[in-house]
Amino acid sequence: MAIDELVHRIRELEEKLDQAIDERRQLFSYEVRKRRVRFEQAVRQRHRQLKTGIFRYLFRSGFLSVLFAPMVYVLILPLVILDIFVSLYQFICFPVYGIEKVKRSDFIVIDRHQLSYLNAIEKLNCVYCGYANGLLAYSRMIAGQSEAHFCPIKHARRSRGQHGHYWSFSEYGDAEGLSDKWRDVAKKSESRRGRYWFGSGED
Repeated sequence: MAIDELVHRIRELEEKLDQAIDERRQLFSYEVRKRRVRFEQAVRQRHRQLKTGIFRYLFRSGFLSVLFAPMVYVLILPLVILDIFVSLYQFICFPVYGIEKVKRSDFIVIDRHQLSYLNAIEKLNCVYCGYANGLLAYSRMIAGQSEAHFCPIKHARRSRGQHGHYWSFSEYGDAEGLSDKWRDVAKKSESRRGRYWFGSGED
């Protein structure tokens, strides 16, 4: 099966996944309005009844889990630094090179703290995990956009977890294919530069 066909099937599956998520929203009686999650009143009351108290939560977590918790949270420092630098990088460099910008809010989603059945510590953990994983996905996409511009060539050896752009790269060892790819990259970059600087141009 051709790689292009597989990529097309993956996109179809992503659309079906979105539909399944909408169905789950109805099943668990909630809706999303302007990034706020709203549950039915009866559901919210039931959620509050199921919440675990903080002292009980700490007791169940165990001594070692509580002792080493600071080692988990100290990673927030390099994560924030990464966030600042990758955001500055794309803000400054992407318009210059004509690379499509990555929308941060599409990747960093923080909403699980709105769940009434989570206590304060669980909410903090969920905010932290949502930020960390979203930030890494956001950074990965920025790196992927950069790779698609500067080195759109597949590896000779299979690597796991590649970004979506990777499958449109030229094959390893295909010199003619890379020449065509460079022309395509240059055309799209020129169009985006016009859009960034003059508000014109189409992909």
